[in-house]
Amino acid sequence: MSTDHLFFILTELPERPQHINPGRICYIREFKYTSEINKSGPLAKLTVVFLGSRSCLDYKIDMSCLTELSAEEADLLQALPEDCERLKWFQEKDALQAAQALTEGTEVTVEEKGEKLRGIIRYIGKLDTNYPDPISGIFFGIELQGEDIGKGNTDGFYKYEKLFKCKKNGGIFAPFSRVRPVVPTPASPSSQPQTEELTTGDRVTYFINNYCRHGMVVDVQERDGEQFVRISTDTDENGKTGGEVEVPLKLVAKGEVPAEEEIMDVDTSLVEPIPDNLYMSLSVNSVVELTLGSGNSYGIIRWIGRLPGRHETMAGLELEDDKGVSDGTFKNERFFTCPTKRALFVKLSSCRPDSRFQNLSTNHSGTMPKHEDAEIETGHSTGKLDTVPPVSTEQINQVLIGRMKGIQGHCNSCYMDAALFSLFSCSSVLDSMLFKSTEPQDAPIQYTLLHDIVNPLRSKGFVEGQHIMKLRQQLQKHGYSHSFTTDEKDPEEFLIVIMHHILALDPLLKLSAGGKVQESYCYQIFLDQNHSLVLPTVQQLLEHSFHSAGLKLAEVPSCLMLQMPRFGKKFKMFDKIIPSLELDITDLLSEGPQQCMLCGNLAQEECTDCFKDPAFSQTGFKIFCKTCSAQVHSHPQRRSHQTAPLDIPKGYLGRGIPHTLTRDKLELFAVLCIETSHYVSFIKYGPNSQDWIFFDSMADRQGERDGFNIPEVHACPEVGMYLEMSPAELANQVPRDMKGVAKRLFCDAYMYLYQSTSMCLYR
Repeated sequence: MSTDHLFFILTELPERPQHINPGRICYIREFKYTSEINKSGPLAKLTVVFLGSRSCLDYKIDMSCLTELSAEEADLLQALPEDCERLKWFQEKDALQAAQALTEGTEVTVEEKGEKLRGIIRYIGKLDTNYPDPISGIFFGIELQGEDIGKGNTDGFYKYEKLFKCKKNGGIFAPFSRVRPVVPTPASPSSQPQTEELTTGDRVTYFINNYCRHGMVVDVQERDGEQFVRISTDTDENGKTGGEVEVPLKLVAKGEVPAEEEIMDVDTSLVEPIPDNLYMSLSVNSVVELTLGSGNSYGIIRWIGRLPGRHETMAGLELEDDKGVSDGTFKNERFFTCPTKRALFVKLSSCRPDSRFQNLSTNHSGTMPKHEDAEIETGHSTGKLDTVPPVSTEQINQVLIGRMKGIQGHCNSCYMDAALFSLFSCSSVLDSMLFKSTEPQDAPIQYTLLHDIVNPLRSKGFVEGQHIMKLRQQLQKHGYSHSFTTDEKDPEEFLIVIMHHILALDPLLKLSAGGKVQESYCYQIFLDQNHSLVLPTVQQLLEHSFHSAGLKLAEVPSCLMLQMPRFGKKFKMFDKIIPSLELDITDLLSEGPQQCMLCGNLAQEECTDCFKDPAFSQTGFKIFCKTCSAQVHSHPQRRSHQTAPLDIPKGYLGRGIPHTLTRDKLELFAVLCIETSHYVSFIKYGPNSQDWIFFDSMADRQGERDGFNIPEVHACPEVGMYLEMSPAELANQVPRDMKGVAKRLFCDAYMYLYQSTSMCLYR
């Protein structure tokens, strides 16, 4: 544990830098902090280094954005993988305090893939001994017990070091957020004294008009010096099922009710009987609805199992609204974690799939394709699936244009909706991932992607939100993120999980740097501080980024995914970016014949110093034959330039002028954009300048809480008009005055998708 550093957590986004999210932890040496205070008294800004920052750069951060942590708190929080999760748990002071009280030998439960497993803490400490920062995060090594042995993912080793002893797959390393003591510790929130020993979720007996009734505690409040208990009733004074009453504490007694009573009453009289196979298909992370006394409620199953004293299979739900009774605890034992008053425990048989994604409202003119339709589209209801080609230029108006078209959004899914629509609606460049052989445990995800999403999108022009949620549930079950079904993500995070971790697709991009080849799926454009670009094209951005990083392409990529120079929704380097409908990558290739930029002969040398010389064009690497290079560098201002020989295939040496050299170009087929946390996409679907469509998975909404999102696809030919303008004309365009949705393409671009048309499955 570091003792000579002070630690802080970023609780608000500072003015600069805006690419570092709240939740990041930073530090400063104690002597440096003391010296800064002695110099200037109370500090307005503090010079800190952020943990995990590879560059180890110092940043001056407003003190108002920082909150000091103890070294122990910082170490516990640093083990959490995401900034937003770190910030959330920082605010759970009781949980942090309880974690510091955990010791080796403590009996605990640990969350793993939606289950609560029993175990004993055998190790507390860091995992990475080569971590350069003063702290690397405290993890708990847990030896699983009883029937949970074998459900872990380690035998006590981390990399090559044995940290504790247990059986094969009998251990788990976890951060404090997933660990709870079986017996509450003195610092545990659940051990705090409760008002009159009543806790939210307790079964109680209460008295109204001398009648004895039963229910569950929802809340305990004090008004005018007297305490009242809000109770979810089993039956009210009129004998009606459901509802709530508020009763003085003196008329309430803590006590169990007969075993046949519900944990919280569900009004089954309002619901048709649910077939066994329907609720039995529900699992952790299923999106469900149920009928309470106050009407329909919706939520996500976070836990399934048996509760103490209950024989039925129960479900722990995280509700959409504050209609629950706890934050995931039941009788002082935690089964999952969610916001206060969002957790509810009910019989699993009382839950049913969320109907908002089963049928459309009868007053809507469209109809929702049924699951059977998707099977018919494939050609077979069982067996091998047939392929459906992308929507062609001629089919766009008939298949894709309109309301209730595209992919239906739900619960922060827009990043996935926009990415899948962009990749598969009108392009087949990545269709190979839909058919490649894969591991048995990953086959259901591939099947969902092809059968439930891509084929219906291409044949019917519409995908129900439930199918996207199914895919998110499958990804979450694989353990790549505990919040795939609820939280907003970045498109590249989702795409890399699908391509790399699930379908093991070969990397799309091979970059050559210093004789070594690096592989990746996306390329993030970074620019040095000395660039002179004001209104850049994508071609210029890619060339400047490759130039500053010393990169070349080792081969022509089938699909090139380019992330623009921006950091999420907060910061973007350029107000507008001009889409390049084609990317000429000939000069970006590390091998192959290239033409001298001046005379057209076989190029033999490259000059990186000439790249930014204003005497040359603003695009293209500066490559020359030996004669032109000698003439160019005879100028006094260029005599200090250092040229480098090009790697030319032997068969081309000594040949004549390669004026017929074919240039390698990639074609733009989609652009993902983000504005105020919402992703949308543009598709270039045809050869004409007006052949553009715009997709928004949440363009409109039918109803309120019980409603559903309406996706929409519409033509946006106005984009072509702006692309035909000169750079000077385009620079003078005021974004808010641009026609249609063009502003969003030029000003909000997040990721550009290019394809090599020769490598598409259908042409």
